[in-house]
Amino acid sequence: MSSDEDFSLMDQDPHSELDRIRKEVDKLKAQHDRVIGEQRDLNAAQESLQHYTQEFNQRAAKIRASLQDEEKKRGEHLANEQGKVGALMEENSRLTSEITRLQQASNQLDQQNLKLRQQTEVSTAVPEKRVVFTGEAAQPDKSREQRFDMKSRIVYPMEGGSTLITFEDDAVAQHILTMKQHKVPLDGSIALTMEASPVYMLVPDFVMMDTQVCPRRILVSSLPKREEERTMDKLQIHFSRKKNGGGEVEDIDMLHDSGNVVITFVESDIARGLTDKQDHDVEFEKGKKWKVKVTPFLNGEITSLRMRNSMCQNTVLLTGIPPIMEPDNLQDLLEIHFQKTSSGGGEVDAILYNPIGHRALAVFEDASKGTQSQ
Repeated sequence: MSSDEDFSLMDQDPHSELDRIRKEVDKLKAQHDRVIGEQRDLNAAQESLQHYTQEFNQRAAKIRASLQDEEKKRGEHLANEQGKVGALMEENSRLTSEITRLQQASNQLDQQNLKLRQQTEVSTAVPEKRVVFTGEAAQPDKSREQRFDMKSRIVYPMEGGSTLITFEDDAVAQHILTMKQHKVPLDGSIALTMEASPVYMLVPDFVMMDTQVCPRRILVSSLPKREEERTMDKLQIHFSRKKNGGGEVEDIDMLHDSGNVVITFVESDIARGLTDKQDHDVEFEKGKKWKVKVTPFLNGEITSLRMRNSMCQNTVLLTGIPPIMEPDNLQDLLEIHFQKTSSGGGEVDAILYNPIGHRALAVFEDASKGTQSQ
């Protein structure tokens, strides 16, 4: 059987076999060329990929460096901003403390201003008071100011549960203020705790008045101590008579603070004739005459007034006093305590206690001495 197969091979055409082999070779060569082409494309693609990879790595490195630099800058900026925030917080804390201090000071000033406004309201509510000039009347000297003194009479509104104490010695009052808090012992181990503070009030600092002699009024002084109504009747009778240089009297008024009398005439030429003489003998009792003095009556109005806030040097205000006993007994207890040198006190000139729930007005007759009364 194998001999038949060998015979059949030998019988095939060698040219056709060669063509077939040649075609097969050409086919393989074409495949080889394709493979070479694909290999070349792959190499080119690989080189391109490597190039792109290198560029990417370079760009990535630049971006990382930029990000690191940006992060560093951001960290420095954040640290700087945190430092600013810390400084602002410290400044805010300082300003808050300063605002709190100023608010406390403002509240104290408001309380003080409230007291001064109350004092001013009380003072302005006092009826008009005539001020009598008792000096000599003369032509004004333009080279110097004309001055005169007035005694102060200041009304000070007191809060409930407070006491005003005026000491004879200024140093005692200042020592009481320095001690600030005071404990006044009661029976047993109980003690009253109160706080001492200064007394401030508005007083005139500078007053200018525009004055002129009233043509129809005279001021009669140096009067005898007699019954007021009878004294005024005798003066009206005397100065109504033309033989005494007088004339028809329109009004006569007693100035109780000075004890002098103001007489107003109907005609305007009477007053000057009487003041030119000054001394007049008036018969107050039959057969007995009394020498009185007649001076011009000055009309005036305040043209300039400047006030100042003044502290009483020898008066102390005690606050925070509860109503634990009768007001008179409590006032006596406080006076006894603050008269003792062992308590830091001294001789008490005046004292006034106002219980809680009550209203009182302390009248300072002389602001320089601080005398008060209810």
